[in-house]
Amino acid sequence: MSTSPPSATRSDLLPLPEPDALKPAGPTPSQSRFQVDLVSESAGDGHTTPDSSPPDYTPEPPRECAPGGEEAKGRFRVVNFAASSPDAAPAESAQNGDTVMSEGSLHSSTGGQQHHHYDTHTNTYYLRTFGHNTIDAVPNIDFYRQTAAPLGEKLIRPTLSELHDELDKEPFEDGFANGDELTPAEEAAAKEASESKGVVKFGWVKGVLVRCMLNIWGVMLFIRMTWIVGHAGIAYSCIIVLMATVVTSITGCSTSAIATNGFVRGGGAYYLISRSLGPEFGGSIGLIFAFANAVAVAMYVVGFAETVVDLLLDAGMVMLDKNNDIRIVGTITVILLLGISVAGMEWEAKAQIFLLVILVTAIFNYFIGSFIAVESKQKYGFFGYDAGILAENFGPDFRGETFFSVFSIFFPAATGILAGANISGDLADPQMAIPRGTMLAILITGLVYVGVAVSTGACIVRDATGEEYNFTLSAGAVNCSDAACKLGYNFSQCTSQNHCKYGLYNDFQVMSVASGFSPLITAGIFSATLSSALASLVSAPKVFQALCKDNIYPGIAGFAKGYGKNNEPLRGYFLTFGIALAFILIADLNIIAPIISNFFLASYALINFSVFHASLANSPGWRPSFKYYNMWVSLTGAVLCCVVMFVINWWAALLTNVIVMSLYIYVSYKKPDVNWGSSTQALTYHQALAHSLQLCGVADHVKTFRPQCLVMTGPPTCRPALLHLVHAFTKNVGLMLCGHVRASSRRPNLKELNSDMIRYQRWLLHNNSKAFYTSVVSEDLRQGTQFLLQAAGLGRLRPNSLVLGFKNDWRIGDIKEVETYINIIHDAFDCQYGVVILRLREGLDISHIQGQDDTSAIKDVVVSVDTSKDSDGDSSKPSSKTTSVQNSPAVQKDKRSPTVPLNVADQQLLDASQQFQKKQGKGTVDVWWLFDDGGLTLLIPYLIANKKKWKDCKIRVFIGGKINRIDHDRRAMATLLSKFRIDFSDITVLGDINTKPKSKGLEEFAEMIERYKLREDDMEQEAAEKLKSEEPWRITDNELELYKAKSNRQIRLNELLKEHSSTANLIVMSMPLARKGAISSALYMAWLDTISKDLPPILLVRGNHQSVLTFYS
Repeated sequence: MSTSPPSATRSDLLPLPEPDALKPAGPTPSQSRFQVDLVSESAGDGHTTPDSSPPDYTPEPPRECAPGGEEAKGRFRVVNFAASSPDAAPAESAQNGDTVMSEGSLHSSTGGQQHHHYDTHTNTYYLRTFGHNTIDAVPNIDFYRQTAAPLGEKLIRPTLSELHDELDKEPFEDGFANGDELTPAEEAAAKEASESKGVVKFGWVKGVLVRCMLNIWGVMLFIRMTWIVGHAGIAYSCIIVLMATVVTSITGCSTSAIATNGFVRGGGAYYLISRSLGPEFGGSIGLIFAFANAVAVAMYVVGFAETVVDLLLDAGMVMLDKNNDIRIVGTITVILLLGISVAGMEWEAKAQIFLLVILVTAIFNYFIGSFIAVESKQKYGFFGYDAGILAENFGPDFRGETFFSVFSIFFPAATGILAGANISGDLADPQMAIPRGTMLAILITGLVYVGVAVSTGACIVRDATGEEYNFTLSAGAVNCSDAACKLGYNFSQCTSQNHCKYGLYNDFQVMSVASGFSPLITAGIFSATLSSALASLVSAPKVFQALCKDNIYPGIAGFAKGYGKNNEPLRGYFLTFGIALAFILIADLNIIAPIISNFFLASYALINFSVFHASLANSPGWRPSFKYYNMWVSLTGAVLCCVVMFVINWWAALLTNVIVMSLYIYVSYKKPDVNWGSSTQALTYHQALAHSLQLCGVADHVKTFRPQCLVMTGPPTCRPALLHLVHAFTKNVGLMLCGHVRASSRRPNLKELNSDMIRYQRWLLHNNSKAFYTSVVSEDLRQGTQFLLQAAGLGRLRPNSLVLGFKNDWRIGDIKEVETYINIIHDAFDCQYGVVILRLREGLDISHIQGQDDTSAIKDVVVSVDTSKDSDGDSSKPSSKTTSVQNSPAVQKDKRSPTVPLNVADQQLLDASQQFQKKQGKGTVDVWWLFDDGGLTLLIPYLIANKKKWKDCKIRVFIGGKINRIDHDRRAMATLLSKFRIDFSDITVLGDINTKPKSKGLEEFAEMIERYKLREDDMEQEAAEKLKSEEPWRITDNELELYKAKSNRQIRLNELLKEHSSTANLIVMSMPLARKGAISSALYMAWLDTISKDLPPILLVRGNHQSVLTFYS
């Protein structure tokens, strides 16, 4: 059963304190919390006394506290304090800008460990806060750190047990607070971060603003912006820029909101999305985002190489041919960029600053040149600012293009807003740098794009010939009416014949014509392409390194390793170099470019959706310090990003979505063991709470009935057969709650209870058992079960059926336990529960085999138990034939001892406990529906037979009837089952249920109940009544005679069961009822035993007589 005798003492569960002579030198982790430095309380000047030796723990006997220290009286040992280290200046230990550093953390750092227990007594700041000595700590930022980090070391505050428990008890180790557990990747990152000395960190200007501006401007500014103005005109060009800016601004706000909702580590877009939406979306986006950045390196380098090769061709210098020259120049360029990246982030940042200076100079060079009208440039279409040109170019003039096709060409220029966020791990303060740098970069670059659109549209005509003979307007020209005609030039002939070489439409380098010094524009193009390539070459390995550290995908963990003081991903650099080089040499970048843009846009869409999702979940942990965001605006931004994806290229958008969803499905299937507190978890809770409350307002209906079972398993590992069979008909259908009653007359150890609740729930999840675990402590099993019957569940998610294991040992155990067992059944019926009892010949409880009994004592035994498969046969993880601490928290393996051999009975019990885990072969599930209990006796086998493991089993129905009405009763039952839409293979009407059983059965029954008879006829009436009141389980002669026919029926039913169902895979039978107060516990137990003995697995079922089946729609 699910009871537990008194739990083991604390000495069985916790290590005993070592003798003084055996204690190791130096403090242990638990001792370090109470380690004492001697502090001179009388000295008010903070003078310290040098002491290089480790402080000793020197408690004194308890004594009366001085005035002002009443809190410590009787609760804390009083200690003397003196000054500690000579270099611990109070003024320096107060604050350091970002963190409040305690003396305890400063001292402990000398030991080389970066993760500390908090030493309250070494910090006089806490000891003197309230005028008396206390180990209770005041708020401190170091308590809230998740890992050791450059900003400060993690301390552990005094636990509740240390402050609350009695002094003679060993402090209970609470471990980490909820959500503070560190994954191996985070622990490794913490170690790397703490060991790094002299790490280069960037501010918001150099780290974010510069990178974003360089990436957003890019080569588009110089060689495509004029072409866009030629097609779309000034007005539509500004609209295109503003539309792109709106999308990027919304995404920038969303990025800022996520980045300011807690400390941001390295990984950029991947880190932001994965920590917000979880590993499924984060893992899929991280992979394609890193790949997109790697291929973007090739795209930018090819853009640079094409410009260089064009200049070489103009100078007559050709190496092989144009395509191969591009490959040669591109390869040399990407090798040089790799060298800069490998040299370190500091060199890369210096290179970016240098390139930005060139780029800004080129922009100023253009704007200055646009005000200087030179007559020699007029043949190329540049006339200086003119109202006529402005008016002519204000409207659109699409030639083979549309508004959205032009927009799709421009938008990739705006996909550089995450350049700063991608190196979040190299920023000094990502929470400040990312919002400030990103939003300012979007503003500045947007204004420059609009300025260039208006400027070029106001001083350059759409078409020009660039030829001498067409400089002036001939005297007889009457068809010339454009702006150039008014300025004395006629370009209409080349316009009509579509062979103009210059102007906004035709010359991608027209900004060089308008600039003050054209080579600077070429330098600007070089700067734009190289800076974008360099930023992508740095971003891809950083994002990929963060993805590899989280170990979401197999086979890539090697790329997580970092080198040098900045933890540089050198392996990632070379991988990115290889991908970029491959696309430079063999790829068609005209095809791959839209896919890259769509990969970036998918990232932006998910960042926007992350903010909407987190806001919708309404989690208390969602508290971004960046307030300029709105959940609906973010959702709009996500939708806009998806729309833009299809505008740019519909097939690339479809391909991107397919890739993202494929990776999402893979990660969801793999279920990585991470817990990042994502908004998905928060929204799941929010929805569960809302739906649970909503269910409470809806009345029960027979069509929506689900079996919701309180299964008295005790520890879930103890009765696996009971767990597996109930799971077979509740999985994805109803509620399953594993109940565990810990019977103890002593004060309950609530901490141990809570710890076991967490462990067993994890065990259930690990073994794919869709069930909950709950336990209570009570004086006896019945009282604990009553607690569970009354309080288990929440709202409509409450059990409606109690599932018990049959008490096989009732005849050899204490008869009082039988009284308790039967009373539990009565209590369940009183609470309007249905009752289900499972009986196996071999028994159910394997705790003595596992090395565990219900006392929670742990023995060093290893047992071959396969519990890792899913109960429906579709296991997603390889099964292990040996239970481990992870999948069986109650079993502790001793590696030094061999496996304990099992006797025959235990081996049979162990095999029987796993029989419902196996696929059931062709057989039957026999349903003995003798009494109408509302249909639960029929519903449970129907649900079981629909499961994958039971699909080869047919349902046979047995009912009681009269000899002369067998055909009629069979047809009536067949009609009823067909109306219930329940398939069956056969219906058997038993007309001989009331036949007198065989004498052997009668003799066995008489022998079974003999020792439990009261025999009131052999004693005085008063003595008989007294004995009956003291032992209510005894069977009176009157009771036995009154219910003789019912007793004979149980014996006869057992004979019929052996005759018809001895080969069934499972028997489901109506459980006989006993009227409370009229039938003794011993007689009822004898009935249950008699009807179910020597049979295949049998379920005795009795519903609460409320209909659970209906044939109405």
